Amino acid sequence: MHARLLFTAVVATTALTLSGCGTQDDTSSGAAAATDSSSASDSSTAAQDGDGSGAAAVPEALRFTGTTVDGKPFDAATLAGKPTVLWFWAPWCPTCKAQGPETARVADRFEGKAHVIGVAGLDKPQAMKDFVTDTKVGAFPNLSDEAGDIWKKFEITEQSVYVILDKDGKTVFTGGLPAGKGLADKLSPLVG
Repeated sequence: MHARLLFTAVVATTALTLSGCGTQDDTSSGAAAATDSSSASDSSTAAQDGDGSGAAAVPEALRFTGTTVDGKPFDAATLAGKPTVLWFWAPWCPTCKAQGPETARVADRFEGKAHVIGVAGLDKPQAMKDFVTDTKVGAFPNLSDEAGDIWKKFEITEQSVYVILDKDGKTVFTGGLPAGKGLADKLSPLVG
């Protein structure tokens, strides 16, 4: 009985998510509302890398792995020590497409100082690949999260949402940014 209720809740959440792509003012709805913190990183207790090399500690928020849309393995632990932008998008979402150019500019501007990672969901791998090509966002990693594991980790329930983590893995912003405007302004203070 419990499994049936859980399955029903997951189906209902998925149906709501698939019912539309956020509006240009995503900051006023659901998970896309701007917040100063997120439970996804509340437990950002860092663990030192086991190799003893003094490498950056890996916070809980960056303890996940995945596969890029072009099939390469990805380990978020490699992001530790620098601010990180996670951009949650869906291939069929016009809001996401409008954010592509600005997100690519921010990734280029902050290269070497911060990370920008796309997290694609809510569609099939070929649609994700086509989106990356069509929107020219292939200069930074885009993960294929078809199962929604990373979306669940960060409690993302709709597209398009940015999650910005500081160098210690603490969430400093979660929300929508129409056409990506303001992303650079939110990231700039974190790279100082």
